Amino acid sequence: MSIEVNDLVIRYTDSGTAAVNGVTMRVDPGDIVALLGPNGAGKTTMLHAIEGYVRPTAGSVRVLGHDPATERHAIANRWGVMPQSVGFPMGATVIEAIQLFAALHGAEERVSAITEATGLSSLRKQRWRKLSGGEQQRLSLALALCGGTEVLLLDEPTNAVDAAGRERILELVAERAATGTAVLITTHRFDDVERVADRVVILDHGCDVAQGTVDDLTRTNDRIEFRGPAGLPVAELSIRLGVAVTERSPGRYRVDQAPTPSVVGHVNAWLADHDTMASSMLAGRRSLESVFLELTETREPLTEKHGGDQS
Repeated sequence: MSIEVNDLVIRYTDSGTAAVNGVTMRVDPGDIVALLGPNGAGKTTMLHAIEGYVRPTAGSVRVLGHDPATERHAIANRWGVMPQSVGFPMGATVIEAIQLFAALHGAEERVSAITEATGLSSLRKQRWRKLSGGEQQRLSLALALCGGTEVLLLDEPTNAVDAAGRERILELVAERAATGTAVLITTHRFDDVERVADRVVILDHGCDVAQGTVDDLTRTNDRIEFRGPAGLPVAELSIRLGVAVTERSPGRYRVDQAPTPSVVGHVNAWLADHDTMASSMLAGRRSLESVFLELTETREPLTEKHGGDQS
């Protein structure tokens, strides 16, 4: 496997708090694995450990069979890292940035291919400060590809990107995985995850609270979820159906009953009575966002699994 994390624990030395608490996960060649979690869940610390910038308190991390903290030289030109933001001279051009990073990794012969693959050929002479948010993110991805293509670590690659830019970035990620690249991606966009991820790891308070495919995590036989205008009088629908109907958050509704054709029909008829319709309905499934919120909204911080201090 390309990335292997075994029972990883990372603890802050000042407080003893476990930022990562016994996480085990893997990313195989050709896989796209999405790492999800609320702010403070441990995602960034996990990434830093995989990148080799933070050493485990306990457990282990291996990238392409090597410890990224002590054997970084062995994988330096085999993987690429795309951080949330790239510090680069505002006056530098696209091609200057790609050429510089390619030279650092001995990948000068791949400059043209990387520029073309990321859709930046027409922007070669454009300066960083003139690029749109989506173009800057594509350039960041291009710089990551200069590092290597066996493993890609992508931190919020579609953050602050418009629809067209997001589409291109997701296409690029899928294309790289199709050639055998192992991709680990962090994001707050559930639709991105549903679009490209093979597997999902959800973190909360440093622990992996769920792992599996999107299909595995969202499949259910006991509820219906739909979206519509906020503030619908769902108490009426609850009385009509004889089951609980709740507005989980503005415009997000849940019917706690098996999704039979009859029940779905009653829900749609009730919506029609109120001169509206569902903008989306999941019968027999939950949205990934709903699964995420249920797993992370009510959890209390967990006790640490291991003793000792981080060094």
